[in-house]
Amino acid sequence: MASATKIIQRLRNLLAGRDLQGKLQLRYGEIAKRTQPPPKLPVGPSHKFANNYYCTRDGRRESVPPTVIMSSQKALAAGSDAPEKAKRPALPGPSLKELPLSTD
Repeated sequence: MASATKIIQRLRNLLAGRDLQGKLQLRYGEIAKRTQPPPKLPVGPSHKFANNYYCTRDGRRESVPPTVIMSSQKALAAGSDAPEKAKRPALPGPSLKELPLSTD
């Protein structure tokens, strides 16, 4: 469309009922600039000059598992035995009756 002459552009705009070239100027404002400012990144574990090994370069590896402050499980007192047989969980619905075996 940019290679059309002025007469063809006016004829095309007249037949279309609107300016077909009007939005072409706006698309250049949406494109990113060629020169970007340098990123502002925080200093991390990979910015060290010494002891910067590959295996320690990843910041995710420096995290540790969470420490347990309080457990919801009951701890056994010293010298006590383990609890007796564990109670079965409650199941929904009535308990099933034992069916008699067929004598056939």
